[in-house]
Amino acid sequence: MQTSQEYFARLNKDYLAAHRKKEDLFWSTYMGTSNDHAGSAKAETEWTAFLSNADRIQEIRGQLSALAAAPDSSEKSALQHGLEGWKATFEAHALESVEAQELKAALIKAEAEILERGQHYTMTYSNSAGEVFEGSSTVLSANIRASDDPVVRQTSHQALLDLEQWVLTNGFIPLIKMRNQFARSLGFDNFFDYSVKKTEQMTTPELFVILDDFERRTRDRNTHSIAELVAKHGPESIKPYNFSFTWGGDSVRDLDPYVPFSKSLRRWVESFGRLGIDFKGATLSLDLLDRKGKYQNGFCHGPIPSFYDDGRWVAAEVNFTSNAKPDQIGSGLDGIETLFHEGGHAAHFSNIAQNAPCFSQEFAPTSMAYAETQSMFCDSLIGDADWLKTYATDPAGNPVPDAIIRAQIESKQPFSAYSERGILVVPYFEQAIYALDDAEVTPEKLTHMARDAEKRILGLEVAPRPLLAIPHLLSNEAACSYQGYLLANMAVYQTRAYFMEQYGYLTDNPNIGPLLAQHYWNPGNGVSHDATIRSLTGEGFNARYLADQCNLTVDDAWKAQEARIARLNGRERAAVQGLNAAIKVVDGDRILASNEQSDEAMFAAFENRIMADYGR
Repeated sequence: MQTSQEYFARLNKDYLAAHRKKEDLFWSTYMGTSNDHAGSAKAETEWTAFLSNADRIQEIRGQLSALAAAPDSSEKSALQHGLEGWKATFEAHALESVEAQELKAALIKAEAEILERGQHYTMTYSNSAGEVFEGSSTVLSANIRASDDPVVRQTSHQALLDLEQWVLTNGFIPLIKMRNQFARSLGFDNFFDYSVKKTEQMTTPELFVILDDFERRTRDRNTHSIAELVAKHGPESIKPYNFSFTWGGDSVRDLDPYVPFSKSLRRWVESFGRLGIDFKGATLSLDLLDRKGKYQNGFCHGPIPSFYDDGRWVAAEVNFTSNAKPDQIGSGLDGIETLFHEGGHAAHFSNIAQNAPCFSQEFAPTSMAYAETQSMFCDSLIGDADWLKTYATDPAGNPVPDAIIRAQIESKQPFSAYSERGILVVPYFEQAIYALDDAEVTPEKLTHMARDAEKRILGLEVAPRPLLAIPHLLSNEAACSYQGYLLANMAVYQTRAYFMEQYGYLTDNPNIGPLLAQHYWNPGNGVSHDATIRSLTGEGFNARYLADQCNLTVDDAWKAQEARIARLNGRERAAVQGLNAAIKVVDGDRILASNEQSDEAMFAAFENRIMADYGR
């Protein structure tokens, strides 16, 4: 007769096999190195079938019931913990009806087909000289933010508007209807309600209590900032292709020489090393450069989850990506932000120290807000003046001047409310479209609703990045989950406030890595998002820290950054600690650099390659 321990070990082994197959094919198809979309969809369907097997719930309950009669011991407690983790996982994914199972398989197939078609869709922009260039959505968005050529900005934005219409006529409409049908088969009114419950363990009304409160707290700041921009620069300044450039373009260009993309890998490794972040023997693959056919948004995933397998440590295998175009203005800053963001995910996934792989993944029952807190905390560091003074240097080694940091604040702080509302607008839009009757779901209706949401939440007739050009809307796990980024950023600023109160600084603080590992990373999804925050800070989840940050005046924000700069002179800089990870940087099938010999050799190889190909 199979023991509970044997059942548990088999569960772990079977999951790892299905998960690895799915993740490997996911990476190769999304990176454009494989066209096996059918194989990827099949592997995801098999993985989904494993997780959605409702019979597992009763099996585990039976194992837990049998285990309850056994004498107390550390082995018994560990086994109960692991089985409870699996029970929560199956409860989050269970599909009891044949109808739901078939609909889920159809959804996976439909999404794979849209991805495949999208990889062949070409977007272009032009310049004032009439030259036409291809560009990914990442390149187009960077153009809109930073190009001083108005034709480049306008044609780049038009390309994103054209992408919206392509999405609406190439599978998104039937996808919405299929998702709603799937959600209704599970007893939910619509797919948005289903996703919120699955990802955050909230009802839609509970979520919007938080979102509506944040919207009210930041509404006046956003309205006032836009009015000031119009008063200063005229009504053309709030055209969607002018807006971001008008308030932020100069500061992006001024900072650019201090953050070349070629130095981003070195600065990421050294900064994380001084924070005391340990990847616990993980293997990391980084695909950082933009190319045709590659998925047009950064992401991180783990083919091998970290966990203790019967007491033996299994180090994680993690891949992450960005879409850098190193010779483009602003790409260096975008690139290092992505390294910190996705590298934060990788650090999290590498440090989950439980006894089953179900605790160590980004899917339900893992809260998206919890997962994104880890990455967004890390990328928040780059905006700190002491980080910039330490790491942002020109080719001669001179640190970025205070005047440029001050200019960054003068341009960005008035629009920090707008930036967060740029996240907020997505759940308002998605909730509205999934509440429609099927007959109402048309390209015309959705286009109108997108513009209405942008006007109401952002205060603009059209967003610089139009809503339907956001790739998350098409992705199974990301759809109707975007609010997780805002909930996460609320937790980020709560966490930052705690560290500032305890230590007075964040940059190169060697206490941060171990504390994040202990309180946020090690438990995995075994505890709630609120519980992790409470464990570190002693305070439950609180949204006011982010709202307060959004409402700071420029002068107050600069005073806080001046204090960070001043404190640099009074502390000894932490030594760089190795990340304890095997790292390789790839461009599709090409290996550009690795730390097989040393980190320094990897930095040199990467810098030489980027300089040779892009010049900076």
